[in-house]
Amino acid sequence: MNRKKFSIILFMILIVAICFGVINAIADFGDFSGDSDYGGSSDYGGSDYSWSSSDYGSSDSSYYGGSSGCSSGDGMGIIIVVVVGAIFLASVIGKQKGNSGSSSAPRPSGATAVDASMLRSIADYRQRDPGFSEPALCEKISNLYVQMQNCWTAKNMEPLRPYFTDASYAQFDRQLNSYRANNRTNYVERIAVLGVELRGWYEQESNDCMVATVRTRIVDYTRDDNTGKIISGSSTAEKFMTYEYIMIRSSGFVTGAQERAAGTINCPNCASPLNINNSAQCPYCGSIVTTKDYDWAISSVKGISQVTGR
Repeated sequence: MNRKKFSIILFMILIVAICFGVINAIADFGDFSGDSDYGGSSDYGGSDYSWSSSDYGSSDSSYYGGSSGCSSGDGMGIIIVVVVGAIFLASVIGKQKGNSGSSSAPRPSGATAVDASMLRSIADYRQRDPGFSEPALCEKISNLYVQMQNCWTAKNMEPLRPYFTDASYAQFDRQLNSYRANNRTNYVERIAVLGVELRGWYEQESNDCMVATVRTRIVDYTRDDNTGKIISGSSTAEKFMTYEYIMIRSSGFVTGAQERAAGTINCPNCASPLNINNSAQCPYCGSIVTTKDYDWAISSVKGISQVTGR
């Protein structure tokens, strides 16, 4: 093998190594947890890590398109290899220093929470809906969180259909399709909801929007369905997650205005009775019915922070 070919091959190896170093697998329901911590501070005793927001299993094709620089001669190929190698080593050394050094290293940001200045108080909402129960909604969100993780692992979101808006359900189901298509399963285990706090609410178009902070602890990892091998995550490391949930319902609904024994309601399209706990689709007219038509449904979920426990 001549020096030119060797330079090109070494260059590609380094590029692949860099790509695998900066692209982190992300997982849990909605792919909010990852191999690297982000957002907030080390409140749970975790360490600082670098963060990549790349989608699960994806890569930037531009990493693989730069080999034309080697065609100008053996010297240029060697220079590129040296430069890339130096950058790669510097990043590794910097990452090690960040992990072993002081906790003052900046932590990459998570999603931006709704600004408190745009939120109205829970007490104000009780004036709008005297029957509104803050503990009841917090309990609903807590229970939904556990169901969501279990459905994610089962790769079947259908049982959750009534509790999401159309847009959010479609978004998360598309993400789950990548696991189905690639024969991978994301296991979310040892689930504990540590707290749910309602921060406030706001109005948007014809909806009331309630903003909640959800803090949990999980263990999550992804296996290849064919080989059983863990390809990302850890079956032992605990991750402390903070999310922001936005729950919405149509404006004008008042808690307790109707008796809905065993979850039975009337279809808002054809008025036929249906049990929304069994199906989100009206068996008479085919309309999709969500709890938003009479109660709170999940409109948005954001990953605010992740801290991996030691």
